[in-house]
Amino acid sequence: MQLALDSLDRLVDILEERGSLTVVDAARALFATSSIPDGLARSLLEEVTAGDSRVVCTGPTVSLVDGRPDPLLEEVELVVFDLETTGLAAGRDQICEIGAVRVRGLELVDSFQSLVNPRIALPEPIARLTGIREQELKGAPSTATVVRRFLAFAGDELLVAHNSRFDQRFLERQLGDRRLSEPPLCTAALARRLLEGRLRRVGLASLADFFGVPTQPCHRALPDAEATAQVLVHLIGLAQEIGARRLSELRSLAAPRKRRVHGKRLLARGAPSRPGVYLFRDRHDQVLYVGRARDLRARLRSYFRSDRQRPSVEAALLALARIEWRVLGSELEAALEELRLIRELAPPANSRGRRREQGVYLRRRGDDFVVSKQPGPLGPLGSRRQAALAARALGSCTEVELAGLLQGRPLPRLRARLDHLSEGLRYEEAARLRDRIEALEKVVERLRRLDRLRRLELCLIAPAVEAGWQKAFFVSGGVVRAVRPVPPGLGARIEIEAGIAACRGSDPLEEALTASQAEDLMLLHGFIRRPPPELSVLPLEAERVVDHLSGRHLPRAA
Repeated sequence: MQLALDSLDRLVDILEERGSLTVVDAARALFATSSIPDGLARSLLEEVTAGDSRVVCTGPTVSLVDGRPDPLLEEVELVVFDLETTGLAAGRDQICEIGAVRVRGLELVDSFQSLVNPRIALPEPIARLTGIREQELKGAPSTATVVRRFLAFAGDELLVAHNSRFDQRFLERQLGDRRLSEPPLCTAALARRLLEGRLRRVGLASLADFFGVPTQPCHRALPDAEATAQVLVHLIGLAQEIGARRLSELRSLAAPRKRRVHGKRLLARGAPSRPGVYLFRDRHDQVLYVGRARDLRARLRSYFRSDRQRPSVEAALLALARIEWRVLGSELEAALEELRLIRELAPPANSRGRRREQGVYLRRRGDDFVVSKQPGPLGPLGSRRQAALAARALGSCTEVELAGLLQGRPLPRLRARLDHLSEGLRYEEAARLRDRIEALEKVVERLRRLDRLRRLELCLIAPAVEAGWQKAFFVSGGVVRAVRPVPPGLGARIEIEAGIAACRGSDPLEEALTASQAEDLMLLHGFIRRPPPELSVLPLEAERVVDHLSGRHLPRAA
């Protein structure tokens, strides 16, 4: 299977945006240089594009070509595959099984299957879903070995998968800096197009049932790959009925339909691969939407690809006339600036801005609890429905029981009542009580987390925009009390001491948290719990911070 490097992917993106280019202009765009000799540009591009069928260098010009094989559908050879994984996040979870089937001439002719040792614990829900046991995986080959064997099995044939983007993300993560030269064909997208108006759901199980294929999906890689291949054969038959004859026409049917905003993608041209915030503006220069990004270029380009955004953002894109971006030093700084701009500008497409006004609190009224907009110690809560369910669960709760809940102790009488209802076969009442208990547990967890966050005393160090400088964020009482630019050299201590003095001189938050303050705390919590590589989380001690900045890292305090 042909694999392409990231540099080649960038070149393809550039040519898709700008059309054919001279070798000099293509090299300037690809290698981010303002000047490059013609001979050097030609040799570099020939090296980058060697062996790739998507790009051709003809004399002084670089352009996209479509020289892929285009067999008749009744003669096509494809490899249908499926992955089982330890979870849904390609950046964190791992492949635990790969299965594949070769389809040749609309017949299933060969197969591949292997368990994979993910080298992490297999979550119990995944074990129950798939029937795979962790003991089986411990003796399986490594991910790299199985992926290499799978790619050898696939050869140069086009890959096919159901909901292929999921499988593609996991597979390409194992390839490091390489990418598949062509995304796998997606049977879900193909079914959505060919069965429009005939079948509402295009999940693999629904399609297998609709077509009556002999293999039933069961969340194991090989059977699911076989079921997908059998569904694919039926889909190819439907494609032929509407006039499709060759593989290229099948690709076109499975390709996402171009969105109306696709033509506006040039508005993102020039965005740097740096952290920052961006503002979507309409033709009257009104701000429609504010967002943040770790990589402005990648994030902005993602808005104009095939996947529709949520309705409010899609509407903003349709009215978009200009994109403004502001480069910042770090993702943390971008996140704080995004919140500030949303509160200041109230862009109509920012759902977060609307959620900010929906913070509710639980308040005691007699023996019961009610949901209120009036600030109090039991809040703010982001979901009114969840708050209402928790209020019902707290009915007749004493002050002692409430204090115990907020300290992490359970409310035994609720569980006892749930067991009593279940044993009495009063399942509807038990289900309602179960929902209330679950809501109460989530509410209590949020309140306890906010209480912990209000006690934060930290200094967060992140890069600044200026080369060699840092930016220090001083957090006290769960609030960012000061943000100081930190220069290299001796001036760093002055800024650090000024920031700590701002924290020491501020009054702690005694009142109930507002929805905005809670949102700030939860944002900080995300960065502190899982700091990105460039962010350092330090205690609010001048010597510790200065020593860190000077490179003399002391042991972490117990």
